[in-house]
Amino acid sequence: MTDLAKLVASHVVDVPDFPKPGILFKDLTPLFADGMAFREMVDGIVDHYGREGFDAVAGIEARGFLLAAGIAYAAGVGAVPVRKAGKLPRETYTASYELEYGEAALEIHRDAFRPGQRVLVVDDVLATGGTAATSLDLVERAGGVVTGFTVVLELSFLPGRERLAPRDVHALLTV
Repeated sequence: MTDLAKLVASHVVDVPDFPKPGILFKDLTPLFADGMAFREMVDGIVDHYGREGFDAVAGIEARGFLLAAGIAYAAGVGAVPVRKAGKLPRETYTASYELEYGEAALEIHRDAFRPGQRVLVVDDVLATGGTAATSLDLVERAGGVVTGFTVVLELSFLPGRERLAPRDVHALLTV
């Protein structure tokens, strides 16, 4: 286990029966709340890609926003939100995707990136991959070139990585 994986593991709190009975929720908020741990995590992600490996960071709603802001600041680049439908004020690209019990939609501003701009996409957890796949597609529709996809925690018992294949997935901790 890498040092970053150990750091993440030491800050994850298991919450049984959230958001519904039978689910064991992996709460990462203690990791975000610990300033030194958050800094180490952000620096580790930036080091993984190199400070010249991307021109912008796209964060997936909602905890991906926290990561994107920190990574963008550390790398000296901009941060772009991938939001739930209806939350962005200007013209957007919208994409719907299937959830376990229904459908959801994400959006990104049409002018979020310069054509060919290299984008690192980040989120807190990779589970089934629906949100991630939709976000990666939206970044590309908006003119970005996805140079990486990083999550703090990957749930290996769910098909997220397979759904994103052949794209590379960088996870700090896989459980």
